[in-house]
This record gives sequence, structure tokens and C-alpha cells, in this order.
Amino acid sequence: MDGYATDAFDVAGLVPGFRPPSQAVPGQSAAQLAAADARMRHWRDPDDGPLVPGSDRHGDAACRMFRDTFNPYRPAVLDWPVLEPAVRDRIVALPIWDIAVQTEGKARLRMAAYAGTLRDPAMRDALALNAWEEQRHKDVLARMVAAYGIDLAPEPVQHPPRDPEWAYLVTGYSECVDSFFAFGLFELARRSGLFPPALVDTFEPVMQEECRHILLFANWAAWHRARLSFLRRVRFETKVAAVWAFLAWERIGFARAIDADGGARAQDNNFTLHGAQSVADDGVGVRDLLALCLAENDRRFAGYDERLLRPRTVPRLARLALRLSRPFDWPR
Repeated sequence: MDGYATDAFDVAGLVPGFRPPSQAVPGQSAAQLAAADARMRHWRDPDDGPLVPGSDRHGDAACRMFRDTFNPYRPAVLDWPVLEPAVRDRIVALPIWDIAVQTEGKARLRMAAYAGTLRDPAMRDALALNAWEEQRHKDVLARMVAAYGIDLAPEPVQHPPRDPEWAYLVTGYSECVDSFFAFGLFELARRSGLFPPALVDTFEPVMQEECRHILLFANWAAWHRARLSFLRRVRFETKVAAVWAFLAWERIGFARAIDADGGARAQDNNFTLHGAQSVADDGVGVRDLLALCLAENDRRFAGYDERLLRPRTVPRLARLALRLSRPFDWPR
């Protein structure tokens, strides 16, 4: 377990010139912490006018948003609350911890590797900071599983990707999918009492950071594709389509494994298929879960400049699913 908590991954090793931001230190006042939290959740470009995708102004605004909303919390000083034995046992039993820690490890490496290929200094620095924050998420999770005695499988060695852009696209779109459902499941866990208020407060900055991450990714994608020549854009869109096909196949594959076995795997990255039943005592219907995810998704993005693009694919699919399911509603 110590190997997780003392991980020495260095973003600057893949992005020369990157300087880690300063973090909070013990003893900061409640007012200082509250101000940092508010800055993380609210940002608007001071200049009026549209942010045209691909323009210098659009790219600069996306990067400035990410930099200005940085939250300097420090994992080492997070206060992990003492849990009631029954609550702790339910949290330990959640089938997510191995894949959660390993996913953050992949994300930091892929983001840093791609950031190192960029020529635009502002975007390169923003993506490097994104990688650094993924490393911090891994540190948070590592310290949590240590605090509550959660056993993890040995972490496989991660190697830099051969195609950094492909790897970054897979990670970015994966986060867009997973964060949409994670927002709803986190709120469901709060409402059900699985996550007591003190634990919710400790994890809340991590959840909001995921919102910032996919906001940056959505605007990077629009900025990047708009600046490509016709032929390079065709190649890029083909790669994006292949990424979506890969993600769909990956999740369908996990779903089939669950169905064939007659139950869920002990650890898998398709937690959204059965996570609602794990975090709520009486479960939750698909329509109710989708509605909650949409509401939480809208709430978390509400504080950011509306001119910045939001991830749209998964929310649109969720709204379509809700509309199509209405004729089949029956009184309870």
C-alpha cells in the first residue's frame, strides 16, 4: 500500500518546463479554504464577445479558466473521518477501488505524454496541470484506501503511449462518460448516507476537479479540430470515431461479462451499470438515475462561463433515453 501513497510520478519529466503549482499548507483559515473552493467553481472570461472555437481567444480562455480555478488543497492534510463499522464495510465492498487508482495512474501518464507534444505553450501548460491534478487524485485515493484498510491488487507498470494523441482522446472521452455518471452516483451516495457528510466534504473537491477536467477537454477538442487542415481534420475525426467505438465495445464487453457470470465482477470499470444498487439501500431506477446525473451535471457546470463548450454527447444521449422511455412509464 505504501507504494501508492509515495508514488513519485513527475509530470515535468514528460513536459519539460512544467512547474507544479503551490499547494495549501496546514493552518489555513476556513475563509481561505472557502475562497479557494469558490474560485474553483466559478469563472467567467472578463472580455465580452463570443469564444469562437479554434480562435486564439478561445484557446486562451480555456487555459485561463483551468489555471484560475485551480484549488490548492493538499492530499496529505485531508482529514479522513472515522466511519461507523457498517458504513466502512459498505465502502470497502464497493467494486471500484483497484480500477479507480489504476485509471488515475493511466490518465496522468497519457495527459502528460500528449502535453509534451504540444507547441502552444498555454495549452501545453494547461494539459500538464491536468496531468498533475490526476496525479493528485491518485494520491487522494491512495490515502483513502490506506485510511480505511482497503486492499488493492498490485498496480501494473504503466508505459508512455506509442500514440499520445490516441491515448489522450481515449482518456478524455472516457472521463466525459464516467464523470457524467459519477456526478449522479456521488449525489446518490450522499443522499443515501453511504457517504457521511464528512466524507462527502473531503471528496467534493475531487469531484469538482473532474468537472473542470472534462470542461478543458471539450474546449481543447473544439479548439484543436478547428485549427486543422481539411485532410488532418478528416484523420482526426476518424480517430475520434474509432475512440468512441473502442469505448462502446469496452463497456459492452464488461456488461457481457457481468451478465454471463450472473453477477458483477469484484473489480471493473463499468461500475455505472450496477453502482446505483451499491450506493442506495433500495436501489434506483434507470430513469431516476439518468435524471439525477443530468441535474448534477448541469449544477456542476453552472458556475463556468456559458461561452465555454460543455461535453455534450452523453447528456444528449441521456435526455434522448428519458424522452424515449416516457411512453413506457407505468404508475407505481
